[in-house]
Amino acid sequence: MRELTPLAIAVLALLNEEPMHAYEMYQLLLARKNDRLVKVRPGSLYHTVERLAGHELVRATGTERAGNRPERTTYAITAAGRKALAERIRTGIEKYEYEFPLFPVVLSEAHNLDVEDALARFRERVAHLDATLAELDEALAAAQAREVPEVFWLGGDYVRTQQAGERDWLKTLIKRIESKDLAWPHRKNK
Repeated sequence: MRELTPLAIAVLALLNEEPMHAYEMYQLLLARKNDRLVKVRPGSLYHTVERLAGHELVRATGTERAGNRPERTTYAITAAGRKALAERIRTGIEKYEYEFPLFPVVLSEAHNLDVEDALARFRERVAHLDATLAELDEALAAAQAREVPEVFWLGGDYVRTQQAGERDWLKTLIKRIESKDLAWPHRKNK
């Protein structure tokens, strides 16, 4: 199997806790706010579980039906799945890989916007980051209140720190542009 995707890592980690069906995994990922760490969609989750089963990293342990809902297959992680999960965690921690996010690209081309337009977009991003940080703070505080050991929310704390850094950098950028410390091309977009 090719390298495990972030969603495959999340699925294997859930199944390492206990066997469950895909819908239960989806609900748990959302409840734990893991959708802030991994892009989670029901279709991609089901596809990931099927792919992991095809590679014998998980196995079906049974099916159940509740009322007139569709049958749900329960999956469990295999020994090979545990080994693959541990190995991917090891390599993911020790090896830095640039992930090519969109923001640095559009930031590098922001000079193509009129200065007031760019400033408005930067301010809007800061507002979005502030809202996201408030949600993250709430989720992290809830985890602390439930006495969830810190080791289980390290990813959320990392994302919070990363987004706070971006917000603070943008606030400094805005001040530099406003004070003319950072020169901006004088052009008007048509």
